[in-house]
Amino acid sequence: MIAIVGITMLAACAGKAPRENLETSAIIITSEAGAKLAAAPAVSFERGRGTGPVIEVWPGQTKQRIDGIGSSFTESSAYVLAHLEPERRRALMRELYGEGGANFSLARTVIGSTDFSVAGKQSYADAPGETPLESFSIGMDFDGFERAEHPGIRDETFDVLPMIQEALAIKRGQPDSSFRIVASAWTAPPWMKDIETWYVGLSEENNWQGTGGSLKPEHEATYADYLVRYLDAYDARGVDIWGLTPVNEPHGNSGQWESMHFTPESQRDYITEHLGPALRDGGHGDIELLIYDQNRDDMVHWADVILGDTEAAQYVSGTAIHWYASTFRVFEDELDTVHDRFPAFRIIHTEGTIDNLGLEAPAGVWDPEGYKESGWFQNDAFWWQPNASDWAYAAEWAPNVNDHPLYTPVHRYARNIIVSLDHWVSGWIDWNVVLDHEGGPNHVGNLCGAPVMIDTAPGEIYYTPIYYVLAQFSRTIRPGDYAIRTSTTRAMLGEDDLHASATVNDAGLVSVQVLNTTPRAIDYSLQIGDQHAAMTIPANALQTVQVATQ
Repeated sequence: MIAIVGITMLAACAGKAPRENLETSAIIITSEAGAKLAAAPAVSFERGRGTGPVIEVWPGQTKQRIDGIGSSFTESSAYVLAHLEPERRRALMRELYGEGGANFSLARTVIGSTDFSVAGKQSYADAPGETPLESFSIGMDFDGFERAEHPGIRDETFDVLPMIQEALAIKRGQPDSSFRIVASAWTAPPWMKDIETWYVGLSEENNWQGTGGSLKPEHEATYADYLVRYLDAYDARGVDIWGLTPVNEPHGNSGQWESMHFTPESQRDYITEHLGPALRDGGHGDIELLIYDQNRDDMVHWADVILGDTEAAQYVSGTAIHWYASTFRVFEDELDTVHDRFPAFRIIHTEGTIDNLGLEAPAGVWDPEGYKESGWFQNDAFWWQPNASDWAYAAEWAPNVNDHPLYTPVHRYARNIIVSLDHWVSGWIDWNVVLDHEGGPNHVGNLCGAPVMIDTAPGEIYYTPIYYVLAQFSRTIRPGDYAIRTSTTRAMLGEDDLHASATVNDAGLVSVQVLNTTPRAIDYSLQIGDQHAAMTIPANALQTVQVATQ
């Protein structure tokens, strides 16, 4: 299928001229200094052109329509939440999905097990029978966690499917019920793959060539049926899956955890010959099928091969991407190229996280003043300074260490979202929405950050700065809004000092997102039409400026 979302510039959104006298209707700040979704005083506009650093937006020149901002449901998230008393858990869920909280409108969930599963190595059909999928069951998603095996569990019935159902119940109880879920499998069941196991890790025995394996030709149709059965099973339990990817990270992960390989050509053929027809014939022809689902640096090639093929493209809605190719680059050239070549197809960021939390870096410790003692839990300072390492430091084999320097977690999130939305990305999804205080559980030790982290023993909940940053974006960028043309003139500022993007809703409310990555406040002019306002963004801060233009 083709979804017309990449609307070209100069398409009028509202059709009305700006108000005679503009004024900010809201200014929201989240900063290193401690502001968390804090309100700032209104600012008036005046006629003329601003000087110095200038952020200019054109409300009538719309681009892509927004699908939403959000995070992901995983078994690890559900497991951590099951350690809370049900009412405390529901209160936390309202902070994530309710209008008074982050009000996330886009989510991802997993099909089968991933590294962020408690034990891993589990699917909905672990063994073939007389007919290949006679054992199919999604029971692993709602059978909960036995207290005898996990003594800290407070709610044995809570699991990833009940977590999704609880989020949907919150959404149904509020006027703004927008919520879309993308589902991704990390692998087919092992018996469908040529390696006949979950993954083969790096070792000297296999010449350091780990793999997740590929589908056996005789089971390509079986795997398509497997995905359709998943959609049917979730639909029967009141969960409408909006989007689907054929597999997570088809390049694989060197056999570190559950994975399965496709090439662009094999995924193209799989969609054309098996998955596309299976979705259509199974009553899911309207699902948003997203190709690729891996790092941005190779998205152009995948788009050329699959979106450029008319037989495959008829079933496809767009391209799913991740951010792990670099800790600071957003790959806007690649985003622009894919949009320019295939403007009718959406681009959605489906995964990003603070990867390998706590990994040592070549330069030594992150914080000479005592990071090792203070940690990242209940320590906002960690998230606002260049304290995070990444997978490229894990071993000498990492091919692109220069793309993975130490980085500031908040900057990475805010920069990536702002620049992505300014370059045709229509939705942005974080990885695990909740993890424990160490960044797990993860059955292979791949610890990561999350918006909410919980020390399960005392039940201590920590809303990290990432939560407030995502909440600020989610509250002010809603499904159905349009990205609008934006330009940033930095004057004497550095290239990475100031970033901006903007959206507009049907009522003409413009939301401008501004990131200051420097340790000092920055004065700039916000220009809308022939009016400008003198603005200041505090040091190390995300600022949202909302202006009613009609």
